[in-house]
Amino acid sequence: MPTRIKLPLFFSRGYFIRCSFTFTTSTSTVIQHHHQYQYQNPESATQEYASLLQSLITRRAIEPGKQLHARLHLIGLAYNINLATKLVNLYSVCDNLQNAHNVFDRISKRNLFLWNVLIRGYAWNGPYEVAISLYYRMFEHGLVPDNFTFPFVLKACSALSDIRVGMDVHEHVLKGGWEMDVFVGAALIDMYAKCGSVERSRNVFDKIVNRDVVLWNSMLAAYSQNGHPEECLSLSGEMAFAGVRPTVATLVTAVSASADMAALPKGRELHGYGWRHGFEPQDKVKTALVDMYAKCGSVEVARDLFERLVDKRVVSWNAMITGYAMHGHANKTLDLFNRMVREAQPDHITFVGVLSACNHGGMLDQGWRFFDMMTRDYQIEPTVQHYTCMIDLLGHCNRLDEAYNLIMQMKVMPDSGVWGSLLNSCKIHKNLELAELALERLIELEPDDAGNYVILSNMYAQAGRWEGVAKLRKLMTDRGLKKSLACSWIEVKSKVHAFLSGDTSHPLSDDIYAELERIGGLMAQAGYVPNTTPVFHDVDDDEKRRMICSHSERLAIAFGLISTPSGTKLLITKNLRVCEDCHVAIKFISKITQREINIRDVNRYHHFKDGVCSCGDFW
Repeated sequence: MPTRIKLPLFFSRGYFIRCSFTFTTSTSTVIQHHHQYQYQNPESATQEYASLLQSLITRRAIEPGKQLHARLHLIGLAYNINLATKLVNLYSVCDNLQNAHNVFDRISKRNLFLWNVLIRGYAWNGPYEVAISLYYRMFEHGLVPDNFTFPFVLKACSALSDIRVGMDVHEHVLKGGWEMDVFVGAALIDMYAKCGSVERSRNVFDKIVNRDVVLWNSMLAAYSQNGHPEECLSLSGEMAFAGVRPTVATLVTAVSASADMAALPKGRELHGYGWRHGFEPQDKVKTALVDMYAKCGSVEVARDLFERLVDKRVVSWNAMITGYAMHGHANKTLDLFNRMVREAQPDHITFVGVLSACNHGGMLDQGWRFFDMMTRDYQIEPTVQHYTCMIDLLGHCNRLDEAYNLIMQMKVMPDSGVWGSLLNSCKIHKNLELAELALERLIELEPDDAGNYVILSNMYAQAGRWEGVAKLRKLMTDRGLKKSLACSWIEVKSKVHAFLSGDTSHPLSDDIYAELERIGGLMAQAGYVPNTTPVFHDVDDDEKRRMICSHSERLAIAFGLISTPSGTKLLITKNLRVCEDCHVAIKFISKITQREINIRDVNRYHHFKDGVCSCGDFW
């Protein structure tokens, strides 16, 4: 049982002071008898002090540790290599790296464990550059890194996204013969993934024969975090085939990959697997499922799971708030936020969700209120994401001058998302002058993104400024740029079917186009007239209508209509924004076919039902 004792003779600022702390009985015995060890048996005293320091390290007890450090100074043991190493360890695990480094600088440096402890402290807490500097200094003292050193320094490389140093450390790993160590391998996989080189991550993974669950999880996370959800899910299948039992981290990563792909059937399969194998009590898994169901269009299921959470952490609230926001449920988002602030402290992600909801709902006054609340009431400085939401909201509300002024007042550097939002708003409201300025900034930030050039080119064409069109097309040609291909996909019977605009490669292509022709006739009878204005190819009107009517999302919808029973909801995912004409057309299709059609584009969800879209034609 813990015993509360008085600790006399601890030294601080030149005075003996009397302090009391709570230790275990065995630890207090050390303190009570330290005088006799000090004078009668120095070696035994050192061992007892080492045991006491280890106890403090385990408890992360920084204040008693400082007092004991002062005592060791008093009795002349502060620079004993074993005790000093433990002091460095204690200060490191307690995030007091300045004191750790001060002790480190005053003792002999031939102890590899000592270096590892300090490198670990900086790798965990920063400055990460110091961890890397210490790593290279080790070699000057004749020390060779081991399988503890490498994961620590690679973690620092990951935090800095410094692939150059990471690759150098990888060379040292190979020279030292540690390439088959699973912990070193997991650190290399993570480092390359954080630096955006998932191919190198996979190369490391493939070379390790005896893989534990940590290594598998590292590779799954590498795929998931780098925008490769399909590869992540494929690898999770390989992991199951290899007989490796998944952990909570495994399931969370796989569920998140399903969310990124809007692969609802796969997400449901993982949900069932998790419940059958005892993961039901895990709130981390439930939160991942909340996020997955929301991103896959089943926001009601997401809310049901959210309400069942025992411990609603901030990340759980954020998953539900951002889920509502991406579906355009602005009022539900704000209601949930008002409930959250009574139970949890919102963070910057919370406000991204809330501001996105205001943006999707056209709620300008509320948007400003929450933007101000964030800094005033919660001391959260706006990030580029918050500014992007506000600029997009202002732009959609045709407050383009205010949007531009806000960009000029930003406390962080505007990125391509900020200027892209302004450019899109200029397209909606036909403001060529501001669009030209926005494109200039975008060319500086991402000169190879053809989509930006295309937007302004289309605006020039609509305004009859053909010299501008020719200039931009020449610029794109000179730089070898091509417009991004629009792609839409739908999952039917656990298989994903992808379509490009005008695609004829699908085995059921004839049936798909026949369905489009049939639906097109019914739409025309209902009053639909294709808007061919965005088509600027030099072709006749019939060809323009054909091009519009074979956009990728319409092909995916037609396939869904002929491949699923009547009344089945359709979920389509698109890599770009839904175009204006397709948005109008899908409203007609939903009414004619009596189908609920959900489109998840790059910005948000559109729920089409009975000829109406949930966005209210504001997106």
